[in-house]
Amino acid sequence: MYYYLRKFIAMFFTIIIVTLITFFSFEIIPGDPVLSKLGIDADEAQIASLRAELGLDMPIPVRYIKWVGNILKGDLGESVRFSLPVYDLIKTRLPVTFSLMIISILITLAVGIPLGILSAKYNNRIGGFFINFITQIFLAIPSFWVGIMLIMIFGVILKWFSPGGYVSWSENPAESIKSVILPSVAIALPNIAIVIRYLKNSVLEQMKKDYVRMAYSKGLNSFRVMKNHVIRNAVIPVITVLGMIISSVLAGSLIVEQVFTLPGIGRLLISAIGNRDLPLVEGMILYISFTVLFINFIIDILYKFIDPRIKYD
Repeated sequence: MYYYLRKFIAMFFTIIIVTLITFFSFEIIPGDPVLSKLGIDADEAQIASLRAELGLDMPIPVRYIKWVGNILKGDLGESVRFSLPVYDLIKTRLPVTFSLMIISILITLAVGIPLGILSAKYNNRIGGFFINFITQIFLAIPSFWVGIMLIMIFGVILKWFSPGGYVSWSENPAESIKSVILPSVAIALPNIAIVIRYLKNSVLEQMKKDYVRMAYSKGLNSFRVMKNHVIRNAVIPVITVLGMIISSVLAGSLIVEQVFTLPGIGRLLISAIGNRDLPLVEGMILYISFTVLFINFIIDILYKFIDPRIKYD
């Protein structure tokens, strides 16, 4: 119980630190969101009126406290650029980014786990060397370049998929999956390499344990030893690194959404930064940070559930 409480308290204080860094970082960045919206030709009365409307005429500590209070009430403010609530703007883009995240993670696990096991099983053999070679390539290639290559091959040359655009799930489920499958693959490939690397090393480490030799001495074949003993313990580090993968998926989607012209969180964030839409940028960074922290918290809980031997140091 103390383990879970400790993790929750750590997440809570991390969120507070994130709000402090997010708010005060944008206070010291040069530029004025009011002038960004009104233009340099606006008169002093218009500027003063909009600053008062946005609350920018109040002292910084007061604005921070008010901002946090509004967040606790579910109010992330109003976008300067779009004149719409930040919450509504994020909500409309969530299905795209979440579709990318879920499908790319499923691809990562479905491909990475079997290849990681095979890489360990055929270590120092031709099959293992081939998987390691492919892994090195995937680790070195950035997602946006993979996305461009996928568009060229499957969108332009083979014409199997439409290169760009998004179809919502409510309009056409099949076309919705087709519209996100290529960007999901582009995001997944580097993460597949990470899973293969971690799982291979973990399996090889577990194969040296005494309990594995004991299982072989009882007459169990390699398949049963791997299935019933090795994989269960070897997959735990993969669960730990899954939080890192989810974070990289959210970060990778920022560029991949631009490459595939998908109307997701990434494109909205880049647009908000370009227009110096501070309420929107702050709200989105806070949302992404909270999502990553919450997912890592769930993974820590799952990690403890799978391996009860974990104790608080």
